[in-house]
Amino acid sequence: MAFLGSIIKPLAYMSLPVVIIRSLCTRSPAVRYYTRLGVYLGAMAAVATCSIFIAAGMSILGRKYDANWVVARVFDATAGRLMGIEWEVEGEEHLQTRPAVMMGNHQSMLDILGLGRMFPQRAAMVAKKELRLTPLGPWMTLSGAIWLNRGNSASAVRSLEAAGEEIKREKLSLWIFPEGTRHSSEAPDMLPLKKGGFHLAVQAGVPIIPVVFENYWRLYHRGVFEGGKLKIRILPPIPTAGLTTSDVHSLATRVRDQMLEALREISVKVPAAQAPASATSKAAGSSVQPGSGASPQAPVSEKQESTLGLGDAPDVSVSGSQGSGESLSTDPASDARSASPTRSRTSEASENGTETEEDEGMVLVGRPA
Repeated sequence: MAFLGSIIKPLAYMSLPVVIIRSLCTRSPAVRYYTRLGVYLGAMAAVATCSIFIAAGMSILGRKYDANWVVARVFDATAGRLMGIEWEVEGEEHLQTRPAVMMGNHQSMLDILGLGRMFPQRAAMVAKKELRLTPLGPWMTLSGAIWLNRGNSASAVRSLEAAGEEIKREKLSLWIFPEGTRHSSEAPDMLPLKKGGFHLAVQAGVPIIPVVFENYWRLYHRGVFEGGKLKIRILPPIPTAGLTTSDVHSLATRVRDQMLEALREISVKVPAAQAPASATSKAAGSSVQPGSGASPQAPVSEKQESTLGLGDAPDVSVSGSQGSGESLSTDPASDARSASPTRSRTSEASENGTETEEDEGMVLVGRPA
């Protein structure tokens, strides 16, 4: 008995903080939110650390393009279980189409958990070259990331041209968040799509695979972080063979219309009286219903155009589209450092749909916008 007591007593002391935190979480929504946020970020940090070794091992085995798939599944298995979030995927068979450019809507750092569930084998990502100097740099390099120099137009064009050739040669998929920055709202909506990824797909002649994450405002936004079931719908590939740079605008409009319609179909319905006016509707001066055929893209001000997608970099067009005036953006994600809920200039810019210094990288780390 004395022996059992010597074991049980230390365990009781060790479990006491957990009991206290659980009690506080049931009483205080704020404690619950920050506790769950801390657990999520902790899981992300742990998996990111392990990913370096995973990517190194996969690279040695000659399977570096499968490293992201392995890391994604590890993150889904750990963080998904810890947070009690389960993703149901529709149309997963479409991901077998390779080479292709995958495009997804971007709401917050929780998107990385959805990517963990659906990210396919033989897939790479586009990232700005500044991430090479972060802890994510080694893993991303070893897993075949395509680095984009956003501060140099000519270099960015060459990077995209090389990306197009590489995905065709290696039969890869490439992941991009075409909105350029996160956009979270109670009513399901999307920002206008940047054209860089569409130029890349058209030049390479590879299909575009739209991926739609359900609107999860009810589970995750500032002050709220709950578990539940969510949907991902993967739409059939959209061919680009035979298209030219003059078709990019209509292609982007078509893809966005399909994604927005799917987003509204799979998302939990929000009563009209409670749904806020969307950023797109406000900017356009009218609302666009799914399936109407009208383009829901909002006009972009001159000030916004200078910051969307490539930050402070000059507008870039893919080779062969000079003079088209299309802004290039292939930054695949945001939130690498923080999506701070404070009312700072940086967070305000992000909430308005413009890219900020916080909107970077593939792994989304931070608080919800």
